[in-house]
Amino acid sequence: MRLEREGYIVLPPRKSTPKNPFLHRKPPEAVVVDESPLEASIKEIVPITLRQVRRTTFEKLFNGLIAQYHYLGYRQPVGEHLKYLAFSSDRPIGCLAFSSAAYHLGCRDTYIGWSPDVRKKNLHLLAYNTRFLILPWVHVSHLASHILGKCAKTVSSDWQRLYNHPLYWLETFVDTERFKGTCYRAANWILLGKTTGRGKNDQTNKVNRSIKDVYGYPLIRNFREMLGAM
Repeated sequence: MRLEREGYIVLPPRKSTPKNPFLHRKPPEAVVVDESPLEASIKEIVPITLRQVRRTTFEKLFNGLIAQYHYLGYRQPVGEHLKYLAFSSDRPIGCLAFSSAAYHLGCRDTYIGWSPDVRKKNLHLLAYNTRFLILPWVHVSHLASHILGKCAKTVSSDWQRLYNHPLYWLETFVDTERFKGTCYRAANWILLGKTTGRGKNDQTNKVNRSIKDVYGYPLIRNFREMLGAM
């Protein structure tokens, strides 16, 4: 199909177009939760419970909250992924999601120090923080970094239970036109560099989206050794 688009060949007429079940996927259902303002210190709302809700009855709640309140909305992840809800008592206060890591990321690959062949082999040992949401009526200082810290302690074992392998590294992108990345820095994530602003399927070598800060977080001390770095 790519050769045809570029004019090298002419394919015979298409006989049929199979339906894509993901093309017209229904959006998550709206959810109703307690939206009364929560303004407190972190000490006043602990203990905070972090639940992995993928393949549980809470997954619809997660999907609905992200769809309604995250500025990027909800997109169904493809491949390995986990979804978390943070609760204070029984009240949801935040959402956190991880999926498979970016195939190639220059500043990350340089920091880890692995070769392209090793990266292909061990990329599944990384995860990308695709969504992070503190619900808009929740105003608690240091809550975001607290949740990130709790998640870092459990995400690898949760991944192991679902996908039969651990994680050694987390990463995320922060849109600097909207955010400063303060909670990631407070949770000891490492600022690695910036994206190129061209996206993963770039064909033009021109900036076509906002440039983002890249943060990484090693889950174990010998992460380079475990990821096969030279």
